Amino acid sequence: MLIVLGGLPGTGKTTIARELAARSPCAYLRIDTIEQALIRSGALEEAGPAGYAVACELARSNLALGMSVIADCVNPLPVTREAWRAVAASTSSDLLELEIVCSDPAEHRRRVESRKADIPGLLPPTWEAVARHEYEAWTTSRLVIDSAFVSASEAATLILERSRSQAAGE
Repeated sequence: MLIVLGGLPGTGKTTIARELAARSPCAYLRIDTIEQALIRSGALEEAGPAGYAVACELARSNLALGMSVIADCVNPLPVTREAWRAVAASTSSDLLELEIVCSDPAEHRRRVESRKADIPGLLPPTWEAVARHEYEAWTTSRLVIDSAFVSASEAATLILERSRSQAAGE
């Protein structure tokens, strides 16, 4: 199964994704890590779509081996969302798309402004950058989790329950 967590920076995607990865054997792909590695390597000055392209191919190869994959990314545009769907389809894998939101603007801002970099060389975005981030509304089905009301542990439980029921065809 391919589990894709999308949402603006500071909504809790990485915290939830790490909780999921700790509970379930899978490959964990974080776009921020991939993009920063590409930049640090000197191959690119700015990652642009390259991070998503690399992540999609890594997901495809892991899914083809029968591994589940968690993708942790902003996933801001229909084209990125469709790329993940294509990966799942090309490997005949189930797909669970999630949008992680934080409906409390004060809490969201607090999270963004208090973040510490956990990837060498990556500067966390400012609140102003998050507020300006290109992020198109979803027009397709997905599970929405509001991290203002649901802890990472509760979110992981919800996601695992949904993934099991989806895999069982329910």
